[in-house]
Amino acid sequence: MSRTWPPLALLAAAVGIWELVVRAAHVPDYLFPAPTAVASSFGGSAGLLFHATLVTLREILLGYLLAVAVALALAVVLHFSAALRRALLPILVLSQTVPTVLLAPILAILLGYGIEPKLVVVAIVCFFPIVVNAVDGLRSADPELMRMMRTLHGGRLAIFRRVELPGALPAIFSGARVAATYAAVGAVFGEWAGSSSGLGFVILQAQPALETARIFAAVLVLSALALALYALVALAERLLVPWHSEARAHT
Repeated sequence: MSRTWPPLALLAAAVGIWELVVRAAHVPDYLFPAPTAVASSFGGSAGLLFHATLVTLREILLGYLLAVAVALALAVVLHFSAALRRALLPILVLSQTVPTVLLAPILAILLGYGIEPKLVVVAIVCFFPIVVNAVDGLRSADPELMRMMRTLHGGRLAIFRRVELPGALPAIFSGARVAATYAAVGAVFGEWAGSSSGLGFVILQAQPALETARIFAAVLVLSALALALYALVALAERLLVPWHSEARAHT
């Protein structure tokens, strides 16, 4: 309780100040809604937001899993091939200079307006931190353990399975946690490029109608989805890499 109370108290204080300032300054809801107006929008748009959340959640989860699978597979390939690593890593870094918001419309044209372009956008947004951390983690294996495995006549695959991969798991999960915070943004970009459902579509529809409270409500739901995915990845890390979680808790 002592760990969770200060953040909750600060959040409650911030919401209270937000409400007081908006009401005292008589700011119209269409410019900057008060928390009570956002809460009212939740109640009035519950059905719409619930359906949109299910659509966006599906895009986030499937796109994120696609990013994890492709990133880990590529990281293993780059780890085993120094030539490919030197050739592809600069290209991967260069790819991050292209704004995702520009790629989303192109993908919508190429792949249509179904779920496919949204999944690709989410995967692109989440891919880079996972693959970079995985490559770094695989290359930072304990040299003493590596020498011991070679002394015991361990083959390349045995060294990878018993030393390199377990040692890389903390770095892999570190990248996965960072990527989890980006997944919701990628889903919204994909929906903005072309969609008839989802939280991104709700935001687009609310903008011309000046329904700012509904926009805030949709953003809060997106933030909750990002936090939930982050917590899920952190839980998986604690279950799969318990030694790292315990060491981090004692620092």
